[in-house]
Amino acid sequence: MNGKTFVSVFRSSKKPDTYLYVRRGQLWDDLPDSLREIFGNPVHAMDLIMTPERKLARTTGRQVLDAIADKDFFLQMPEETSGYVVDFRRKPEQNRG
Repeated sequence: MNGKTFVSVFRSSKKPDTYLYVRRGQLWDDLPDSLREIFGNPVHAMDLIMTPERKLARTTGRQVLDAIADKDFFLQMPEETSGYVVDFRRKPEQNRG
């Protein structure tokens, strides 16, 4: 997919930091059932003009446009938080006497 494409961005009502990019005017019922079930009700976030050169926070315009051309949507999931590890070890028992 080359050039400019009008895209609508929706956030998930079920999953935090999860966004769906589709062609503007895409019918929700035409997307895969499994995607709609996981995503929940779409909450419109914005419309924008997507170009292959556009840089987004977690992806590129090219990746979004390629996914839309291939499967009619691009699903953006939250970044992995595995780099943030909390160690919940028990504090050493203090001698009580």
